[in-house]
Amino acid sequence: MTNILDKLSTEKRNLETENLDKLSTLEMVTLMNNEDKKVSAAIERVLPDIALGVDAIAEAFQMGGRLIYTGAGTSGRLGILDASECPPTFGTEPEMVVGIIAGGLKAMTKAVEKSEDNFEAGCEDLKKIKLSSKDIVCGISASGRTPYVKGGLKYAREINCKTIAISNNLNAEISQYGDIKIEVDCGPEILTGSTRLKSGTAQKMVLNMLTTLSMVKIGKVYKNLMVDVKATNEKLVERTKKIVMEATNCNYKTAEEILKITNFNVKVAIVMIILNCNYDEAKNRIDNSKGYIRKAIQ
Repeated sequence: MTNILDKLSTEKRNLETENLDKLSTLEMVTLMNNEDKKVSAAIERVLPDIALGVDAIAEAFQMGGRLIYTGAGTSGRLGILDASECPPTFGTEPEMVVGIIAGGLKAMTKAVEKSEDNFEAGCEDLKKIKLSSKDIVCGISASGRTPYVKGGLKYAREINCKTIAISNNLNAEISQYGDIKIEVDCGPEILTGSTRLKSGTAQKMVLNMLTTLSMVKIGKVYKNLMVDVKATNEKLVERTKKIVMEATNCNYKTAEEILKITNFNVKVAIVMIILNCNYDEAKNRIDNSKGYIRKAIQ
């Protein structure tokens, strides 16, 4: 009889790190760095799948839907982290990207035993946020077999909600519930079974791509600038000025004056300066172009 984890790449012993506890500190960090280099290469192999995920998320956003992350342990925490960074970066409402973790928010700072094994809870937690077919659910599981994640993805598909399954093993169990499957196999961890390491790094990199690039596709980025950022503190007030200056090649004083007129609406300020028009025309152009600056200035 074999252990159910034996077939998982994330649970295998790493032959390169078997003597980890005998190495000098410099040798240890060098070895760990070399292992981390494998993460980017593993992601490169699945870029077409990630691109499909970006397009699907952008489509959901354009239809008024939400992106819902669901996971347990490190995977759940990374989903919540990525979701929490969208409002300050892209000016989104907190409800637009949502992270759900097995065991509830208390599991962010303390392990909630056995919560990841609860298949039904994965479904119930999505019902609590009134999941609809307009939304898209992204299940995250390093092993690819977490019952909580499988329960959530299964329910999402039952109500015709688009699904993405992210795992760190090939032929993962959760992939059968994903309309789009993203399997990033980084190989065995430096510390056997500790999927907060390479697997967690890979997941964070993939989530960065999914949200950042789907936001680009719905007009929240002009060139490579965060044009929907909200000036909610002193640092961000200065950042809005810097963004306007870089987008229009204007000076600091002009950026500051125009931003005050627009109540620090970066998009409107940029259009006003580029087209040398008044606030109302710039606002109408942004509204008519659904927030895309390039369309607004054509």
